[in-house]
Amino acid sequence: MKQPASPLIAAKTLLKLSALRPTLAIILGTGFECPVECLSAGVTAPYARIPGYPEVGVSGHAGTVTVGRLAGQSVLVLSGRAHFYEGYAMSEVTFAVKSLAAYGIRNVLLTNAAGGIRSKFRPGEFMIIKDHLNFIGVNPLRGRSAVDVPRFVDLSLLYDPGLRGLLKKAGKEIGLVLREGIYLAVSGPSYETPAEINAFRRLGADAVGMSTVPEAIVAHQCGMKVAALSCITNPAAGLTSTPLSHAEVLQTAARVKKTGAQLLSQFAGLLAKKD
Repeated sequence: MKQPASPLIAAKTLLKLSALRPTLAIILGTGFECPVECLSAGVTAPYARIPGYPEVGVSGHAGTVTVGRLAGQSVLVLSGRAHFYEGYAMSEVTFAVKSLAAYGIRNVLLTNAAGGIRSKFRPGEFMIIKDHLNFIGVNPLRGRSAVDVPRFVDLSLLYDPGLRGLLKKAGKEIGLVLREGIYLAVSGPSYETPAEINAFRRLGADAVGMSTVPEAIVAHQCGMKVAALSCITNPAAGLTSTPLSHAEVLQTAARVKKTGAQLLSQFAGLLAKKD
């Protein structure tokens, strides 16, 4: 797929969608489709209208960008993402994040569906990501570096403590118990083996998925504050006798999407008060 020379071109297209100038962006993974319906004064466009945005080919990803207000906070919402397992290069997987930085986004909330590794996690629960393990096999910063961003990036505080605190507060205010843990990213698209899950558990992982980490690293490199949230849609391989399937992921996501929307809306409102 041919991309524009710079994410600035995509950012200029995004700026034309609305007179609003949000500094918060939310990238919606599976299980987090509903917040777009909660936006007021929203303007929506398909990814095809944004130069450089890749096609979205996974069920549960709408492939649209919306600019509007959520709980009083101006926000830019990307419904869906490109995945490394679809055959996209890392530059394509992270292109949207780079365009958000060029647009002027300062805070980004990444969401995803994940398999629960810890036995205490139940399908339908939400986990705040406090750290990650990158087992995708590729670092998104590999290759020629742009001159306006650091080459060697410290990831000690990748997931911003302040934004994580707001997520915890948002959950408490709506009566939702949030888990917090370490997310392990794999390339996919096959699910993991029970032996791999056992090894990941020994390494300290609490949940496993196939996205988010490349976007988080690049967003941090670009100077944005990053928070990330997983919807635990299923137990990981070997924890039950039931075969894993994407249908199960979608079923759990559909069951809790209203709760997820409420959580994101509460988070946006708290951030608006803080700003």
